[in-house]
Amino acid sequence: MKRVGVREFRDHATRYLSDDDVLAIERHGQTIGFYIPTGPSQKESFTQALERLEETVQRVLTETELSEEELSRLYELKRHLPEQPQGRCNIA
Repeated sequence: MKRVGVREFRDHATRYLSDDDVLAIERHGQTIGFYIPTGPSQKESFTQALERLEETVQRVLTETELSEEELSRLYELKRHLPEQPQGRCNIA
C-alpha cells in the first residue's frame, strides 16, 4: 500500500485514480482515508481489495498486539497519537 499526502493526491489525482494501487491518504502524517480502486479496468475486484485490506488490518493487529478498539482510536483525527504505545512495536 502506498502512502501519499492529501496535497500530493489532489495534485496528481488523475494519475492515482488510473492506477491499481491501494492508497493511504495522509494529512500531517496521519492517515485520513484510503483509496481502493474498484473500476472495471482494475486488476482486482472490490471484494478482493476489501479482503486484502482485512488481511493487512489483521497483520497490524497481530504485530502490534493492539485490539481492534485501540487501532480504531488511532484513526480518530481529533485525538493526538501517543508517542509510542507501551509494550507495543512501531508500525513501519
